[in-house]
Amino acid sequence: MKKIAIVTPCFNEEENIGPFFDRLSKVLARHDQYAFQLILVNDGSSDGTFPAIEKLSKQQKWVKGINFTRNFGKEAALTAGLNHAGGDAVIFIDADLQHPPEVIDDFIHAWEHGAEVVLGRRISRDTDTKAYRFLASIFYRLHNRISDVKLPENVGDFRLIDRKVADHLRSMPENCRFMKGMFAWVGYAPQFVEYEVEERFGGKSSFNKWRSWNLALEGITSFSTAPLRVWTYIGTGVLLVGLLYSALIIVRALMYGIQTPGYVTLLTAMVIFGGVQLIGLGILGEYIGRIYIEAKRRPPYLIKEMVQQETPPVAHLDGHSPYGKEQDAR
Repeated sequence: MKKIAIVTPCFNEEENIGPFFDRLSKVLARHDQYAFQLILVNDGSSDGTFPAIEKLSKQQKWVKGINFTRNFGKEAALTAGLNHAGGDAVIFIDADLQHPPEVIDDFIHAWEHGAEVVLGRRISRDTDTKAYRFLASIFYRLHNRISDVKLPENVGDFRLIDRKVADHLRSMPENCRFMKGMFAWVGYAPQFVEYEVEERFGGKSSFNKWRSWNLALEGITSFSTAPLRVWTYIGTGVLLVGLLYSALIIVRALMYGIQTPGYVTLLTAMVIFGGVQLIGLGILGEYIGRIYIEAKRRPPYLIKEMVQQETPPVAHLDGHSPYGKEQDAR
């Protein structure tokens, strides 16, 4: 019997764990030809998320809970779930029910027909603000223009990947992890399943503008050196402009006797060149910072505890082991 693991990162999702599990269970019950494993990763929540996961794990043999020592971020939670996922395929889905569990039916159908990567693609982004949609569009266009790794627009972490794809991802050791880029980097032709994003069931999203900005920087600097190359061109251009302006001043002074006020010229040049240098240093610092983080070789996350009934790691949806009644009774 084939097995499918489902990875769900959780941060302050106490209100959503129960409704999410109920809807997911109804969907998976339609696929009794598979065994399932649900991995809920608590990313340092400040509410009762992990107690809810712990309670669910005690009731359901096929549910595994992972509790981080602190908040490491969604990318780390996805990585932890991936590293602990068994089975022949892995599905990533959020717990807030903005990713409709019913779409998993289409994911599994596409996988059964040979797709090794199945991506959930939003039909619209009406749940986002106009400003966020505009900035997201700019990010995707910029990233895809300067990087060899192309990110499909309106595609998040909601996806299914085959075991061979999961193994490739698990072999990638970097600590600065931009999972959307890593998913795309391993290759494999994706198949798309379109879906409507639903309203968040409960609680508030923790993914604010600052986190989005940092994630965008992570994505660009992790998969392209173009920003560094651009500043080589900018530096060359500024140098040429400076040389031409200097030549113009000399010609005007020698041929026409026109003197250029030194104070204004000097102040303008200092402001322009200072701004250019600071921006360039900032971009260079982003890359150096990532080199520094990678050089320390710290793990991307630390696990405080894991909870799961003492049964085989993948169980049937009804809670019975797929390995026989004798093992169920232990």
